Amino acid sequence: MDRSTALVPLHYVPLRAHGPEDVVADPHGRVLTGVADGRILRVHHLGDPLTARAEVLAETGGRPLGLELLPDGDLVVCDAERGLLRVSPHDGTVRVLADAVAGERLRFCSNAVALPDGTVYFTVSSRRHPLARWIGDIVEHTGSGRLLRLAPGDREPEVLLEGLQFANGLALSADGSFLVIAETGSCRLTRCWLTGPRAGHAEPFADLPGMPDNLWREGPDGPVWVALAGPRVPPLDLLHRTPPAVRRAAARAAVHAPYRPSGTVGVVAVDDRGRTVHHLTRRRSGFRMVTSVCAVGDHLVLGSLWEAGVAVCARPAAR
Repeated sequence: MDRSTALVPLHYVPLRAHGPEDVVADPHGRVLTGVADGRILRVHHLGDPLTARAEVLAETGGRPLGLELLPDGDLVVCDAERGLLRVSPHDGTVRVLADAVAGERLRFCSNAVALPDGTVYFTVSSRRHPLARWIGDIVEHTGSGRLLRLAPGDREPEVLLEGLQFANGLALSADGSFLVIAETGSCRLTRCWLTGPRAGHAEPFADLPGMPDNLWREGPDGPVWVALAGPRVPPLDLLHRTPPAVRRAAARAAVHAPYRPSGTVGVVAVDDRGRTVHHLTRRRSGFRMVTSVCAVGDHLVLGSLWEAGVAVCARPAAR
């Protein structure tokens, strides 16, 4: 049964910058995001469109995607061009944590999670297609996404999982025993165990009504919020069952075709058993391609690879 409810828009906050792909809330109710020109922004007063404002914290020199806020206030940044970075919002310092693995340059880093001991897990969405041709990977269904781990003091990350379909958002379970990975190309969440007898093993966690992008856990005991960048596309599901040569040809055509996101947007919240807690959706939305979501007070804040600002929506009542 579809238990979806309406995603209620409140207002739009322009940022004078394109593509706030990931949004994360800090302890003070401000929202951090990275935009296409390489800047990391901190947005204040998002609840009031008249007083909302953005300040520049740093410039990565690349294309920041997923952000992870650390306890000391620094950020781990997945940069699609420069690799895994550590950014200080205090003075704008940008430090490269990792830019290669096994002699291969890290490209298209997508999302990260940091553990209390300093270990960083992060995803690479595709080894075949860069960010500018992301749709080629979705169409070709390459299965070249990865999950990597960078241990404290290491200079090169370790590959934990391969064969992921456009590996994207990451979230840690409340007890720290597993990671949830968004596989955009398969419309699903995957669980990777970190502890116990199944450590290192991956398994299905939840099937979704759309293509998941960034994940954001709401506090230690809250749900994992999932941005749905687009709805399921049945013809695409059929294409994914065709031979690789057919998919490669379709991908070459897709990367050169004009692209416009669907007008249907949505977000989902799931608990640590993979059960849907909230499913919010809106058709014919003026704000397109929701790639991230976080909660701030009574609001949900939506980011987008496509838009030039963020949207603020009503947060649903707890269930």
